[in-house]
Amino acid sequence: MPIISPESGYLTVLNQFYTDTAEKTDRLVGEMCRIVDAAAYPGWISSTVHRGVEKFGTLNFIQWRGRDDLETRYAGDEFKHHTVPIFQEITTDVRLMQNEVEITQRHPSLGDATEISPDRNDYTAVDLIGVVPASQNEMIATVGAAHEWLVETPGYRSQTVLRGIRARGPAGSAGGLGPLGVDNDYIIVYRQWDSRGAFDAFRAAPASQQSAARQATQAALDAMTTSHKWNTYRIVHTRSATPVPAA
Repeated sequence: MPIISPESGYLTVLNQFYTDTAEKTDRLVGEMCRIVDAAAYPGWISSTVHRGVEKFGTLNFIQWRGRDDLETRYAGDEFKHHTVPIFQEITTDVRLMQNEVEITQRHPSLGDATEISPDRNDYTAVDLIGVVPASQNEMIATVGAAHEWLVETPGYRSQTVLRGIRARGPAGSAGGLGPLGVDNDYIIVYRQWDSRGAFDAFRAAPASQQSAARQATQAALDAMTTSHKWNTYRIVHTRSATPVPAA
């Protein structure tokens, strides 16, 4: 199963799709699984397909050897003339996000590796948080420090903080991609919980029931956040290539 680690050196791409019906979510999952099962791209390491729970949509967590391999994939005719048009047809929002894994942390009971797989029963929450580039480092450090109080939260399993490098989306009618925002203007927080109930209880806790440390973290984040979008997921499929050394 794929392992999330800052030491891997991989380019981590999160492709996030939103849609408006359960049926379209089913189709998105099917198309993603088909692409993953056929993947044989130079430099492709792994893909893990997530189905949206709280909101309709999907997330594909992809590891690449490096940016050049990804750009070769984006430049291919199959991607431009088949993949992009299909996703444009059945989505309401598409973000293809290139990232670096900055921090990965786990509850002490979970060992030394953050694993992602449908064989696990993680309930996954993903936050996309906008930030001005000059404050990105500070936001990453603030979220990373939250692990100190998250370990006391019932149901918490892991937290991974990803540095957003650039985001793109479909642009024009020729299957090309265009920029969304500017480079380094977001971070992604990928958390694993042991159940939906544990996550819902965490998210719904009123300020009066939150620790002083949690309130301080939230206040610091609120001061830096320019936008915030989130969804929760269950992993439905994963596949990995033979491991390829990082570039």
